[in-house]
Amino acid sequence: MKKIAVISAPFLLGAVLFLLFAASTGSFASLGSPTPAPAAPAAPAVNIGSLPLNAPEEFVRPMESMADAGLQAQLEELLRSDPKLAAMVRSKRLSVGVVDMQDPFQARYAAVNGDHMMYAASLPKIAVLLASADALEQGDLAETPEVQRDMRLMIARSDNAATTRMIGRVGIDRIARVLQDPCYGLYNPQRGGGLWVGMAYGGGGKRIGDPLRNLSHAATANQVLRYYYKLAFGQLVSPARSRQMLDMLVDPQLHHKFMSVLDRVAPDARVYRKSGSWKQWHADSAMVWDEDRRYIVVALSEDPAGEVLLRQLMARLDPLLAPVA
Repeated sequence: MKKIAVISAPFLLGAVLFLLFAASTGSFASLGSPTPAPAAPAAPAVNIGSLPLNAPEEFVRPMESMADAGLQAQLEELLRSDPKLAAMVRSKRLSVGVVDMQDPFQARYAAVNGDHMMYAASLPKIAVLLASADALEQGDLAETPEVQRDMRLMIARSDNAATTRMIGRVGIDRIARVLQDPCYGLYNPQRGGGLWVGMAYGGGGKRIGDPLRNLSHAATANQVLRYYYKLAFGQLVSPARSRQMLDMLVDPQLHHKFMSVLDRVAPDARVYRKSGSWKQWHADSAMVWDEDRRYIVVALSEDPAGEVLLRQLMARLDPLLAPVA
């Protein structure tokens, strides 16, 4: 006669209790099921309508971690599709970088020749702005109406005399030290250099060429992107000083290059911007911020027709970064 196993009531009760305990504690993983990856921390509740963003530091991703293969492919195709731009990229006479911040906590970054340092004319005046904010924060520079006026003139109108006065107040050595400070990382020889101001604008006075190429006024697209990205999160000097720097950068008074396009396609956007031109070198940088556009774009070029070239480039970059309506 075939025997039938009989399971006692106490055994059944124990099995049920074990299953309930396992379900509540996730102990099924020990029985062979895959352990789920820990969930990514939810983005903090932050008002992204205004800058700087008030977000805990742990939610601000390093720029290197934001490299996006899809955006990189789109940027490369955009440049490759224009024969002149493609030739300039190959000869390293054009550097372009973008950060898509539509979702600031899931930002996407792409660049072509991003670590190639170029002469950048007046664009590196943003480095003087940073060193000035640092000196104000440390109490080494008095925050007088004259200082505030020169800081604004230096950025909004790219005034060389105002810039030279600010360089005289903070010192060339301090500018170099701030740019190479690891907490900012805006000039790094291991990454092609970066932002550099080693001489007053207009000539004269002390000169310190950058350590890699002995340039007086230089930039890489990547380090300019990093500057704006940190500024957006209030990470340059302090949140209050970052806000002050944003106030200096917003509403530029020169409307060429990138601005000639942004005035048309995004007339209501807040644009934080600094450009530069001298002879055949033309550079522009902007952080564009409104409900429809949140992005950073940088381009450095060496071409006699660079002003027109950057205008045309901006007209093609904006559709890449602005969401489709």
